[in-house]
Amino acid sequence: MQTNSLKTLSIHEIQAGYENGTLTPEALIELIIERAEADKDFNIWITPPSWSFIRSYIDNLDLIDREKSPLWGIPFAIKDNIDLAGVPTTAGCPDFAYTPEKSATIVQRLINAGAIPIGKTNLDQFATGLVGTRSPFGETQNALRPELISGGSSSGSAVSVARGQAAFSLGTDTAGSGRVPAALNGLIGFKPSLGAWPVIGVVPACASIDCVTVFSNNLQDTVFVDEVVRGFDKEDPWSKTVKREPSSLPKRLLIPEDLPEFYGPFAKEYEQAWQTALTKMNKLGILIEKIDVSYLLEAASVLYDGPWVAERWSDLGAFIEEHPNSSLSVTETVLRTGAKSAYTASSLFQAMHKLQTSKRKAHLQLEDAVLIMPTAGGTWTRAEVRSNPLQTNSQMGLYTNHCNLLDLSAINIPSEPIEDTLPFGITLFSGANDEHLITGLTAKFLNESPVPTQTNTVTIAVCGLHMQGYPLEVQMKEHDAKFKRKTKTSANYQLIALNTAPAKPGLIREPHNGAEIDLELWEMPVEQLGAFVSLIPSPLSIGTIELKDGTFVKGFLCEQWAVDEGKDITRFGGWHQYSASKPSAHSVL
Repeated sequence: MQTNSLKTLSIHEIQAGYENGTLTPEALIELIIERAEADKDFNIWITPPSWSFIRSYIDNLDLIDREKSPLWGIPFAIKDNIDLAGVPTTAGCPDFAYTPEKSATIVQRLINAGAIPIGKTNLDQFATGLVGTRSPFGETQNALRPELISGGSSSGSAVSVARGQAAFSLGTDTAGSGRVPAALNGLIGFKPSLGAWPVIGVVPACASIDCVTVFSNNLQDTVFVDEVVRGFDKEDPWSKTVKREPSSLPKRLLIPEDLPEFYGPFAKEYEQAWQTALTKMNKLGILIEKIDVSYLLEAASVLYDGPWVAERWSDLGAFIEEHPNSSLSVTETVLRTGAKSAYTASSLFQAMHKLQTSKRKAHLQLEDAVLIMPTAGGTWTRAEVRSNPLQTNSQMGLYTNHCNLLDLSAINIPSEPIEDTLPFGITLFSGANDEHLITGLTAKFLNESPVPTQTNTVTIAVCGLHMQGYPLEVQMKEHDAKFKRKTKTSANYQLIALNTAPAKPGLIREPHNGAEIDLELWEMPVEQLGAFVSLIPSPLSIGTIELKDGTFVKGFLCEQWAVDEGKDITRFGGWHQYSASKPSAHSVL
């Protein structure tokens, strides 16, 4: 593999190169250092890639078990408000800088998995901004069209991935900073549920709603990183145990009933791209409902036009007061609004109560559903933001600011680009415990392979005597399997009543003359699977089954030769319906 052929970097491609011997970690880091130097004018880095601190991580690769290190040799970038041991954290303000002795929990988990930190990226100062221009280290340029904004505050993190200098990067998200830069640079930008990823070692913006996020070029990489870093941290007061279930599709898609507001010099192009995205969504075969989203926009106003901005001041106000002229004027203006006398304890509780009502409404609407909105309603040139910094920044958060306040999870995904150098992104929102719905829908929308989820269990689809209420349900329970839900196959299967005693069904893939067949999904511990499979008699076997929602699971299939000796009962739609008419079919092996 020629390193220059890696225009952008992905975990899978890098691992393949390592595996076949055409790529080494040293060669990859050399390429990254060269690219960072060539892109110096993009103002991506505060601490750029350098052997001075990367070398020790490369040397450590020889000391760790590669088989147990899922991110062995994978380079990643870190937003410079997240700690990396021994490297200064600036939060975009030189006078604020300190050198941490420990890495942030999330960074350490990645390093423990073999990943290589390659530098600290530029950001809107103190993560206060969505434009990428509020930094004394320079305005970060858009990866595809340098005169445009990169989006912020995780500006350098997004552009480092888009410019092929990292396989993935860490950002943060309080008001949309993990999604807006992703949209403007053609990337995936994932914001997990509050508390799902630890925030110890992250400079707070609004500590109660801050999230660490990931930027990548594809969904597989996003999920891979999530599986490594997710998990409770007892040292983190904001940490929670939030399990992401295996990816699946929602039952409903929610979209705004009114045309979203579009703004800026590309407003017409963005509106056209939104309509194109809706057309594609309509073709996915999922029910679409229009809803009033005005309450979400009202909730979003609390973040900067309400008492929540006082939380930013509570964390950073003392530094601003003690270090005059250390911060940018626009940053200080935003932060000082948190010191307004109008923001009393009473006003805070009033806002909390209002948000709680909106949160409950959003979570009820999002049961088995995903909300789809534009990530941004437009973009700007960097010159336009300079001339009108507050209004342009405010408009960039129109469809993002509500997310963390209402404890939602979200992912930006690229939709059809307006043109080659002007990406367009949409955001998929889910409830805090339904992140699997947005990853499932993303896979479907982007036509990516079903997303695997590393887990200690495997999903088994059963269609006959192992279902609930049937005699062999006991085998499922003996192997510690737990019923998950009922579902159907895709319309590509035949169901055969096998010529056996007792009667039992066989499921056969038949794309040309098939139908949807009722199934049950069970979760079984991986360590029990071998013993369970050993009990399955011929002509049955365990294979891969396509579900109605387009995902794939393991489950009971039948060898083709058994069709000639059995009876086609596909028209019944499932074993339950057939056995109800044939009582003997309910008997046990």
